[in-house]
Amino acid sequence: MNKYILDSNFFIQAHRSIYPLDVVQSFWLKIKSLSQAGIITSIDKVKKEIFDNSSHEDELKLWCDSNLSNEFFINTDTVLENYISIVNWTNSMSHHYTSNAIKEFLETDLADPWLIAFAMSNNWTIVTYEKSQPERKNRIKIPEVCNHFNIRYINTIQMFRELKESF
Repeated sequence: MNKYILDSNFFIQAHRSIYPLDVVQSFWLKIKSLSQAGIITSIDKVKKEIFDNSSHEDELKLWCDSNLSNEFFINTDTVLENYISIVNWTNSMSHHYTSNAIKEFLETDLADPWLIAFAMSNNWTIVTYEKSQPERKNRIKIPEVCNHFNIRYINTIQMFRELKESF
């Protein structure tokens, strides 16, 4: 069975616009259920992005605290080798990306390269709302790195279809 690792935007966009916590509660119940079954997970850096971009009483932060286990956001220390491969590839792309795009992508706390390194290390599928834009020069997107390293990525709806889940 496929396992899925969730990008920060999976949570943030769902909460802010697509599946608000107060309107589409069934979506969030399904996320809790899939997390308890070990089918979906995320990483420590995603948790940091969610929590750092939230106010003290933010609904999403509160939901994560009370509905996802401590083990849901996995520590990324074990994927350092693949992270270094991503850093090396990113730095080699100065002919395509702006220096600012490379610098932003490799910021210490940005989840994206760590998420990709985790997916690469564990052969999991990344779930993200990002779409491939290979011609873009001012921002490195998850799909471009995944395409280079042959890492699978899909969006939320594709994940639910693969799992034959509805909410």
